[in-house]
Amino acid sequence: MSTRIIPLDYVNNLMYELEKSFWDERGRGARFRMTTVGREFYQEKVAALLAEPELTTILTTIKDVLLREGLVGSVSYNQEDRLLRVRVDGCLHLPVEEKMIARGAEPCACIPANLIVLAVEDKLKRPVELAEIKIVDGGCQLLLVLFDHLPTLD
Repeated sequence: MSTRIIPLDYVNNLMYELEKSFWDERGRGARFRMTTVGREFYQEKVAALLAEPELTTILTTIKDVLLREGLVGSVSYNQEDRLLRVRVDGCLHLPVEEKMIARGAEPCACIPANLIVLAVEDKLKRPVELAEIKIVDGGCQLLLVLFDHLPTLD
């Protein structure tokens, strides 16, 4: 990865424009197509660290990576049956979601949520849906739905 420094405002503005364009094209359906954004980061920084195919291990590992990389200030989560509620504070990309809301669109992409989706689908073979992204008290509240295991042809 390059060590060249790019201004965060520039990156977030590009992310906003891409996300908003996709929202304009697909509406709420954009959220279900944006969950693979961050796949390369997942492959490079997270996948090899997931030694156990357990949800708690996945969530702890992703939290640790996000904190170590300086992408977020904190991450907490709570699971209720198939619902996974995640709170992210201090995310570098919060301005993207705030701008989406200010422009009348719903946030439809979240890198921390996407890392969870990618890991659960990869390691647990369970489909995950990012059902909701809300900004509450200066942070993001995410709602993910974990479905049963994917069917296999074995």
